Amino acid sequence: MKTVILAGGRGSRISEETTLKPKPMVEIGDVPILVHILRIYASYGYREFVLALGYKGEVVKDYFVNYRLRNSDVTVHLQSGVTEFANHAADDWTVHLTDTGQETSTGGRLLRLKSLLEPDGTFMLTYGDGVADIDVADLVTFHKGHRKLATVTAVRPPGRFGVMSLDDGRVASFSEKPQAGEGWINGGFFVFEPAVFEYLENDATVLEGAPLERLAADGQLMAYRHDGFWHPMDTVRDRDVLHELSRNGRAPWQRRAGRRQPARETI
Repeated sequence: MKTVILAGGRGSRISEETTLKPKPMVEIGDVPILVHILRIYASYGYREFVLALGYKGEVVKDYFVNYRLRNSDVTVHLQSGVTEFANHAADDWTVHLTDTGQETSTGGRLLRLKSLLEPDGTFMLTYGDGVADIDVADLVTFHKGHRKLATVTAVRPPGRFGVMSLDDGRVASFSEKPQAGEGWINGGFFVFEPAVFEYLENDATVLEGAPLERLAADGQLMAYRHDGFWHPMDTVRDRDVLHELSRNGRAPWQRRAGRRQPARETI
């Protein structure tokens, strides 16, 4: 099963970091937050990723093209040009780096990946700027059990986000970023069936707008309730909080991944 990471945003509220790189490449601890997110999924055996690139996508491409170099000791024979890698510690991942446009909205980025995702059936998707100690295996089991088109992970974060109304697990209504509200909100970590592409129109489609609203109205959007740790990286303060958790070995999403044995791919 492939996992899509929306990694094309500018990150205007954290512009101190994103002048020279896209938001998912902002470092938490010693690696970009994007790598933290990939490790969450990889710890459950999901190791094939599709990165939907946009703003400064070349920075992401450069990072992963040179991933082995960054994570290994290297010997270079200058006369022959031969390069040897030792102490090889790079992860066993497949990463598709796909340009989905500079100004494309979230739903439009997903639509551009249709030909890559649709043939394989069920796929996952999340944002490139948020981490959680989510049990991905349980999330997938939940999605397969209800047989609807879409699952969104519902979390309880600060009140500046949008609100979802839940009815026995079904998302009864979806409203992104209202002026005020309390309760469960969109925490990313989606699971989708290919039929969701029918809800996407063009590059301007905002996933969190009409597509999720229509899926909810059609009874096709279910909520996986996650009561554990979830934190976005929207501001410099958010970055600093996550950085300190990672640096001090107290990051819940890392502890979850560290306890998990590599899972078998069964879907």
